[in-house]
Amino acid sequence: METTKPKTVVIIEDEPDTLDMFAEMMHLGGFQVHKSYGGPDAIDLLVEVQPDVAVMDIMMPDLTGIELLRIIRNDPRISHIPVLVVSAKALPLDIHRGMDAGASGYLTKPVTYQDLKKAVHELVEPDQGDPTAG
Repeated sequence: METTKPKTVVIIEDEPDTLDMFAEMMHLGGFQVHKSYGGPDAIDLLVEVQPDVAVMDIMMPDLTGIELLRIIRNDPRISHIPVLVVSAKALPLDIHRGMDAGASGYLTKPVTYQDLKKAVHELVEPDQGDPTAG
């Protein structure tokens, strides 16, 4: 009998309540969840865990999400990891900067459980589509 290993997500968010909310959303979605408050610790966690996807904020105090995205995309150990940005920065220029820096997708806060789940699922299994759509 084959058991499928749960997909893994790393959530990088400096606001504890938001971090916990996203973690709970991903846990409910069937993901194994790892959390980081940002910065260099996030890089170490991504290298250690090698998640199927990362979800991160842009506005963080020690290292911005844009800087973090650039580091991720230039580090061969983790450059393959899809990164979904979830940010309050919602202007077209902000979204363009995030995508330019290497984001695989971009959602603006506030984000619903369904939107987050769908976006993460599309990054983890892009050929499968959303099984909850219909």
